[in-house]
Amino acid sequence: MENPDMRPEEEVAEPANLRFLRRLVTVLTATMIGGLLLIIALIVTRFNDAPPDLPAEIALPGGAKAISFTQGPGWFAVVTDADEILIYDRITGQLRQSITIN
Repeated sequence: MENPDMRPEEEVAEPANLRFLRRLVTVLTATMIGGLLLIIALIVTRFNDAPPDLPAEIALPGGAKAISFTQGPGWFAVVTDADEILIYDRITGQLRQSITIN
């Protein structure tokens, strides 16, 4: 049996705290989507940069073998298996400095 006091077209008033939670979830969802899009955009722009110019060949003295490589604006460095850091000039490719690791 139907309740005569309730009409189908009438809506029940929504509590204020439920309305607040609905808005909070909507704002947080929009913030997360925006943050995710920003992260994707940053990754795409960073990986689309031109790769750094690397020397085609590096002549290491004394038959040393390279363990690690790093570079800076005007130089690049090679760490060898003989516990040395060899710093080369980026433009000329000449050995600029040699540092022995103790």
